[in-house]
Amino acid sequence: MTTPHQLDSPLYRLLHNDDVVGFNDQKPKEGSINLASGDFRGLDLRTLDAARIDFTDAYFRGADLRGVDLREASLEGASIAHAQISGAYFPTELAADEILMSVNFGTRLRYNTHK
Repeated sequence: MTTPHQLDSPLYRLLHNDDVVGFNDQKPKEGSINLASGDFRGLDLRTLDAARIDFTDAYFRGADLRGVDLREASLEGASIAHAQISGAYFPTELAADEILMSVNFGTRLRYNTHK
């Protein structure tokens, strides 16, 4: 696990400048987008197209994730402490109690790989 930090990426800067629409427009149509270990504290990401984004070890404290479809995003090791998650979709590998522990206590998300 790494410490979340500011990333040197044009797409990341769009999100930090509250330009989620610009991010969605400039996001490549294919392939994975690496935003691993990024610091997304307090950002309003409600309209984010999160498909194929690697958010491994990312930090979302207080972020607004309401309605975001994260089913195709990688969230292993991410923290969603005090994030707003109403209506958000999460990967099926994340148990509800894992999500609640992360929201309430800031624990890192752990995927359940034993089905």
